[in-house]
Amino acid sequence: AARSRSLFLWDDGHPMRFYLRPGLAKLRLAPLVLAGGGRLCRVQEPGAVLLAQPGEVAPDGAVSTEYVAECVKRNQRLPLEPFLLTARGRLAFTEAEDAALLQAVRGQGMVRVSGRALWIELERSGLTRHSWQAMRDRYLRHLLPRLWEPPQTEDPTQIRGLFAAANREFESTESESDSSDVAELSTQDGVRRSPGETASELKTGPEDSAFPDIQLQRQERPQSTCSSSNVVGQVIKTMEHFMEKFAVDLHTVTQAFLKNSGDVEATSYFLQTGQRLDGYPVWSREDDLELQKDDEQVRNKLIAKFGAENVAKRIMFRES
Repeated sequence: AARSRSLFLWDDGHPMRFYLRPGLAKLRLAPLVLAGGGRLCRVQEPGAVLLAQPGEVAPDGAVSTEYVAECVKRNQRLPLEPFLLTARGRLAFTEAEDAALLQAVRGQGMVRVSGRALWIELERSGLTRHSWQAMRDRYLRHLLPRLWEPPQTEDPTQIRGLFAAANREFESTESESDSSDVAELSTQDGVRRSPGETASELKTGPEDSAFPDIQLQRQERPQSTCSSSNVVGQVIKTMEHFMEKFAVDLHTVTQAFLKNSGDVEATSYFLQTGQRLDGYPVWSREDDLELQKDDEQVRNKLIAKFGAENVAKRIMFRES
């Protein structure tokens, strides 16, 4: 298609004005700007778009010279924001690119995140417009610290809401089956139990579970703001510890606990390796649906798949 002669016109029809320091880059870009209806300023003027080459020191608000080349290549006027440069002359990351980085790195261990191979793969895939070095720097310096921020609440109902929301996503992502007849998981239990144990006989402790049974504690001692705060505080500390240890976000940690029936040791191993420590598979949405069936043959299949102890834990976990 013929190159548009109104490529560098604002919506109101006025020409875009650009300022670029004299040099080879200006000699190369000037014909492109003028052919597209734009103007070049001899000095930097108010309202003019300040162009700078990637890598050179530039004030905040400067736009990469790649903007002009990309507009000509696509034969359309593009928004300026994706081509903004930082003070160090780098292309600024957009919100969409930050989101893409978080999604691509989710679940990766800290060793892999700190290395080169992962980021080189992402650069080759064209995930963003940035080099692998820039993506790694962006993640480690700016995005990762945000993931380590603990939940800003000590309200037990909000903590339960977090797990309920995570469980809804667990259900929707694991299966397209109708889930209207399945009760939501609202808290985490994770206490090691045998099939014959009952709730009144259980004891919780740091070595057994990250999520002490809130309902059990209410039965054993009077409700108090202090005890409730301690329970929630322990939940937050454990989740924050896993977020930092495995360089993952709150969502990933929550999903891992759901898939491992709240077992701390199993969840830790799963976040590190993607597998369970005892060799059994993690629980899926389909498995939970099977678990609800009052069918001895189905129950025996689950026991063969997960082991009798794990099936008993899952039943108690879902009832908590």
